[in-house]
Amino acid sequence: MSSSWGDIPSWAYQAAQSLMQTLKIVDPMTYDHCCRVGEMSRKLARDSGLNEYQQKLAEFAGLFHDIGKIGIPQSIITKPGKLDPNEIAIMRDHSVMSEEIIKPLSYHSFFKELLPGIRGHHERMDGTGYPDKKNGDDIPLVARIILVVDTYDAMTNNRAYRKGLSDEVCYAELKRCSGTQFDSQLTEIFLQAHKTWNAQPVEQETLHYLIKKVA
Repeated sequence: MSSSWGDIPSWAYQAAQSLMQTLKIVDPMTYDHCCRVGEMSRKLARDSGLNEYQQKLAEFAGLFHDIGKIGIPQSIITKPGKLDPNEIAIMRDHSVMSEEIIKPLSYHSFFKELLPGIRGHHERMDGTGYPDKKNGDDIPLVARIILVVDTYDAMTNNRAYRKGLSDEVCYAELKRCSGTQFDSQLTEIFLQAHKTWNAQPVEQETLHYLIKKVA
């Protein structure tokens, strides 16, 4: 399917639906998280001034960013206490596993372009992230977008080890870590724009809407 924003294959949505249905069966909470992150990644890309094709890259990469958790034992994902060093190492493999799951589709350029954002969504601006310890502008833009919205979603939703935090607490944490963990410009845009997103009408042609409708 050719479009004004680039070449997205006609089968991209069907592939996404199939992959996400697998994730939903294995790990429903991560499935819901990925759907939200995909939608918010698209919105942050849009509000950052990226074109429609780049917004789709952010949306699909955000949707797939944690799909590698299919390969992480549920005993680790749902553990109510802190993870031990070995469990942390296993959990940190998920971004590379996500990349590996999507890689067979990368014979098409669109899916190939998703891989850096998926792999790098836990890299930090100060170079202390993973898996490659990239820093600053060496981190793919889509990965920097995903990190902001991924962190927000993780903080505001209930986890096995704690209840979700308020928007105000999350906004403060994003601001505190701006420039070290998060891209400062993207963080500023998110903090300004996020409050308006819930008031926007549902866009029925988005990937988020189509995935949730089918599932």
